[in-house]
Amino acid sequence: MSALAPLLDRYDQVILDLDGCVRVGDVAVPGSPEAIAALRAAGKQVAFATNNSWYSGEDQVQSLWGIGVQASLADVVTVGGAVQHLLAETRTGMTAYVIGSGVLHRHVADAGLSVVNGTPRAAEAEVVLIGGTDEFDYAMLRDAARAARHCGDLLGTARDPTLPMPEGPWPGTGALLAAVEVASGQTAAIVGKPEAQLMLAALDRLGEGRTLVVGDRLDSDVAAAGAAGLDAALVLSGSGTGEVADGGPQPVATAATLAELVGVSAS
Repeated sequence: MSALAPLLDRYDQVILDLDGCVRVGDVAVPGSPEAIAALRAAGKQVAFATNNSWYSGEDQVQSLWGIGVQASLADVVTVGGAVQHLLAETRTGMTAYVIGSGVLHRHVADAGLSVVNGTPRAAEAEVVLIGGTDEFDYAMLRDAARAARHCGDLLGTARDPTLPMPEGPWPGTGALLAAVEVASGQTAAIVGKPEAQLMLAALDRLGEGRTLVVGDRLDSDVAAAGAAGLDAALVLSGSGTGEVADGGPQPVATAATLAELVGVSAS
């Protein structure tokens, strides 16, 4: 197996974004399975951290195996899990209005909150949570905005405006969240990237070591790494453009794909 690119000599472990970095939709970014295998063969620890709230950790593991990447549940940190932890610590026993997948709804319920979607209490929810979903309509926007205006406690899993897909970007969580913010006059607190929490949770899984974060978004992955005090590299296989804004977190390297960054050939 080829040696890794010199950049990787500086790090003991790597935290990888999933959508746009390892895969696009259900398709592996060319060379990403080989790159991950090469990292592990070189003794690097690997974890995955995702803002995608559509799927559970178990779903993410199954998806990784489906594209040829070996992974266990302990390797994957999801924003849904972070939401559940936050709500259980700070808002258990409250009522919630949730826009998101069935998985996100279950995370909220498992945190000890009562989901009031579709009930007469919807507009009086004590917390409003917005995540990614392809089931979004005016009634949801109306009820979420009314509830957020009423309670002032609006949370979002992410601000990513798009989700990389093989046929082109889909609207992401940030697009839905922006609509609720405009309609409610509230500004959401974000649970996932660019906040540091997912990076810190991944570090708990990995343990001590010099850590590199790799992702496809400056405003999400690279910013979250900066918030956690970690180096980050940018790949252009998803939403990345390679344009670095003045004053924002700076990637230590930019590459077309994870495979190029790591120094392996795509099969």
